[in-house]
Order: sequence, then structure tokens, then C-alpha cells
Amino acid sequence: MKKALITGASRGIGRATAYKLAEEGYDLYLTCHKNKSLLKALADELHEKFKISCRTFCFPIYMEEKVREMFDEIPYLDVLVNNAGISYIGLITDMSYSEWKEVIDTNLNACFLTCREAAKGMIRRQSGKIINISSVWGNVGASMEVAYSASKGGINAFTRALAKELGPSNIQVNAIACGMIDTDMNNCFDSDTIKQLVSEIPADRIGRPDEVAELVAVLCRGNEYLTGQIVTLDGGWT
Repeated sequence: MKKALITGASRGIGRATAYKLAEEGYDLYLTCHKNKSLLKALADELHEKFKISCRTFCFPIYMEEKVREMFDEIPYLDVLVNNAGISYIGLITDMSYSEWKEVIDTNLNACFLTCREAAKGMIRRQSGKIINISSVWGNVGASMEVAYSASKGGINAFTRALAKELGPSNIQVNAIACGMIDTDMNNCFDSDTIKQLVSEIPADRIGRPDEVAELVAVLCRGNEYLTGQIVTLDGGWT
């Protein structure tokens, strides 16, 4: 049975990805930071609908010992999807160091921790897929989102470097640089701001979480020569 770990799976892109991989027959390991009941309800729903096994873990994904303990309960992984992420919108002069650190810990350092543990088993099995959910702001940067942009730029560089490191072990590492996707992360924007942003997107709409999930599934299927890529999914925005 194929097995996948998805971080930040209680909502948005992570939830949609869990649905897609469950549909494709994966047993799942799902994490969240705080939404334990929401994640458990999702796991129960996926088990009932797709007859797959679904384990849940609720803790801050940047906690090293907790990550190690979680991997002690995972016999092996075919796929790791690093989706957990948070944002901070505001001037750098108004941002505290603890706020900066929380963004970097959640978006970048957690990716290191999960990849380090997942890679051990994947190297032994000489097989695996790692998919990191990034952002177009990791490619070009965004005003008033310095920490988020830095963390996603780090994810992109991390992806390219790790793909080279793990390539000889037949492990593919890729990232998806998402544009504006319809998730709770965008609730900070009012309707006028959303309209302005959409007007800049050639596709003339915001992306859907299920579209990201479908691309994750595509990257999970075969094609062992596709690695080290930052695949941009943004409707032609950037």
C-alpha cells in the first residue's frame, strides 16, 4: 500500500491534497498545528469514503522531537508533501523577531525536519517523492511579506539542492509555487483587494485548492526524471 504524509492537512491545500491522494489509494498520515477535531473529522471521512488508513498528528510541525516521534510511528513513506505554512502581512519595521521566527520555523525549518526524517527511509528503499508547497513570492518577493517571501525562497533553494542530493537514490524532489489560491490564508484581504489582485491574473480568477492537489498527484505519478523543479501554478500571474 502506498503511504503519504501531508503536513498542514486540516484545511485548504492540505485538505484537498489529502482527498486527492486518498482517492488514489494512499494510506495517509496527516498533521495540523491546532485543528485537532477538524483533522480527525477529515481522517474519519477519508477512511469511510475511500477505505484507506488515516493517522493524525497534532503539534507544531517545527518541533524536532515531535517530528522524530511521529516518524517512529511511520513504517515507510512513498510521498511527503510539505504544505504547512503561515503568513505575516505588515511592514518589516512592525514585525517582531518572534513573529519572524514563527514564519521561518513553520514554513522552512519544518520542511528540513520532515525531509531529513523521510529521506532516511526513502534512501533505504531507493524510492520516494518529496513535494514542497511554495509560493510565487518565493520567486519574486512580495512587499509587506518579507518573512513569507524569504521562507518560500528558501523552500525553492532547498528543493533544488535536495533534489541533487537525493537524485542518486531515485528520490524526486519538486516544489509547487502557488499563486493566489482560494484558502483561509487570504481572509486578511477585503473584497476590493481581491478584485484588484484578480484583475492582474491572466486566468481572471483565483486558483482552487483542488487544482494544487491535482498537480501534487501528477508529481507523485511516475516520471522519475522530473526533479529539482519549481513548478509555478498561478494562472499566468507572475
